[in-house]
Amino acid sequence: MIKAVIIFNTAGKHRLVKFYEEIPHDKKNEIIANLFKECTKRGEYSCNFIEESNLWRGCKVIFRLYATLYIVFVVDEAENELGILDLIQVFVEVLDKAFENVCELDLVFHPERAYALLEELVMGGMVIETNISEIWKISQNMIALERKS
Repeated sequence: MIKAVIIFNTAGKHRLVKFYEEIPHDKKNEIIANLFKECTKRGEYSCNFIEESNLWRGCKVIFRLYATLYIVFVVDEAENELGILDLIQVFVEVLDKAFENVCELDLVFHPERAYALLEELVMGGMVIETNISEIWKISQNMIALERKS
């Protein structure tokens, strides 16, 4: 099960934060700050998995760096790391199509679209769709509705 999805830039500013468990607000900020430290201290050729983390007991951290954005998934120990890396890739491809070459400013100025796209992939901590073309159809409808209003 997915516990959280967080996107932050290389300066540590979070751009998308979605927790699938109830956690106090101050604890969330602590988790995000510690995730930033853990992810940024790893070398370019290091593994994208953090299994022995003091951030969240019984969970693994799986992340990828795309340009200036870290995309981080916190999952329980039962999840497959390579499957989550693939899910991150699907999420990035969908964002790329929806924003026509996504960048950090797209997440800053259109967070509702990014959250809606994430909800098409993951709902309640469970992966519900990984087919890029299906997600893209839904996002096209969403974009068309945005333009009408």
